[in-house]
Amino acid sequence: MCDVEGNRLTSAAILGQDGSVWAQSSGFPQLKPEEIEGINKDFAEPGTLAPTGLFLGGNKYMVIQGEPNAVIRGKKGAGGVTIKKTNQALVFGIYEEPMAPGQCNMVVERLGDYLIESGL
Repeated sequence: MCDVEGNRLTSAAILGQDGSVWAQSSGFPQLKPEEIEGINKDFAEPGTLAPTGLFLGGNKYMVIQGEPNAVIRGKKGAGGVTIKKTNQALVFGIYEEPMAPGQCNMVVERLGDYLIESGL
């Protein structure tokens, strides 16, 4: 869950791109197949989630800036989510204040980059 300046992610997970769970924290929401499909579609066709929002376990996040085919970022109230795509997986980090969006991005994207370098 990584400590950044005393702040921690609320929940986190690494899922295969098919939605299979590789690792997850106890508080991570149970994702529905259509939510995984929507995330994969947005990575393939950036911008598809922006009009409807990003859903994780039925919770809606407003899609904010990301990086095409690499990162999706969402905001919900005082928190949000960062999703990093690797060769085989999706790395999720969900946060609430006082953690800042940039801190969550750093944690999730560094782990994703490590997995990419490791061939995953």
